[in-house]
Amino acid sequence: MKIAVVAANGKAGKLIVKEAVERGMDVTAFVREENKSAAQHAVTKDIFAITAEDLNGFDAVVDAAGAWTPETVHIIPDAAKHLADLLKGKDTRLVVVGGAGSLFVDAAHTKTVFDVTPFPEAAVPVVKSHQIALDALRKYDDVNWTYVSPAGDFQADGERTGKYILAGEELKLNAKGESVISYADYAIAMVDEIESGNHIKQRISVVSE
Repeated sequence: MKIAVVAANGKAGKLIVKEAVERGMDVTAFVREENKSAAQHAVTKDIFAITAEDLNGFDAVVDAAGAWTPETVHIIPDAAKHLADLLKGKDTRLVVVGGAGSLFVDAAHTKTVFDVTPFPEAAVPVVKSHQIALDALRKYDDVNWTYVSPAGDFQADGERTGKYILAGEELKLNAKGESVISYADYAIAMVDEIESGNHIKQRISVVSE
């Protein structure tokens, strides 16, 4: 498979690239500066300078764009929408690194993690931006998107166990009553989804066993 990873120099992006390369995929990193990932190929471009032609020939495009300050969080939904616009009407999949705040906490899907959790003030813009990105993707009927939410405790330096639980729109707890996953195990789930193509136009979530 040929995949592109946008924002491949980020923590999540690097691990997704590494996982994909180790499985024999042909990976192109889209980065703003020098490629620091394990990708075999690299394109140096700002996300918003990427064109539809740049994405020709890929089986999947991973949107790993992240942002952490109030001034930059708009990048999260803007990147998702930009890439979705470029992939309209194409077979190429768009697989998005999402957030946990938008996961539902009730069966009726009326309340989210964000609604019932006292997030630190600094985290609120990030959580809201991920929700905006998901809401935007749901409107694309002509894009093969998949939005992958991590568990609530998303651990950048967590252990790679090789095991995870695949869930849906609702916050899932493991047998220990925890909502946690490492970036490394999340990367496994992402690449599994790319290989399987099981959840087109859906949001899924993953939590460690």
